[in-house]
Amino acid sequence: MLRLTLDMDDVLANTHEKLVEIVLADFSTTLNREDFQQKGLRELLHPKQLSKLHKIMDSPGFFADIAVKEGAIETVHKLSRYYELFVATACMEFPNSFRDKFDWLKKHFPFIPWTNVVFCGYKSIIQSDYLIDDHVRNLVAFQGKGILFSAPHNLRETAYKRVSSWKEVSELFLHSI
Repeated sequence: MLRLTLDMDDVLANTHEKLVEIVLADFSTTLNREDFQQKGLRELLHPKQLSKLHKIMDSPGFFADIAVKEGAIETVHKLSRYYELFVATACMEFPNSFRDKFDWLKKHFPFIPWTNVVFCGYKSIIQSDYLIDDHVRNLVAFQGKGILFSAPHNLRETAYKRVSSWKEVSELFLHSI
């Protein structure tokens, strides 16, 4: 059975959308929703705004109520029948996210056992056939086949196979099964 590893933020969870909501509601900005669909937060926000956003992200409860990406639950459930599934999420930058992320996964993806959840910093330690991630930095050091999940911060990246939805993930991994 092939091993497939999935990132959590902006792959399973719609983290970017929650951050955009916070910025538009609580920050002084002239940016609009469309701006955030074309560029990453690091490109659009002032360093002081990014620092404020990071403090919010590290507060307990931030990751608890993030929406699931459309189609993720159904597709991941189907994938679990044909692949050994893991979730690898980088959470060392936001230590308060451990409990929230673990509980979130248990709530939305109860069919993925706790033994297959990896909390890490860099994902170079992951031993898997495939890694679906939204950050190129995680794919660069990955030894298997990296697949880039589209997000505003990676739209100009061209070095990896790209998927833009869970429908495309399904077509890529379940079409021939």
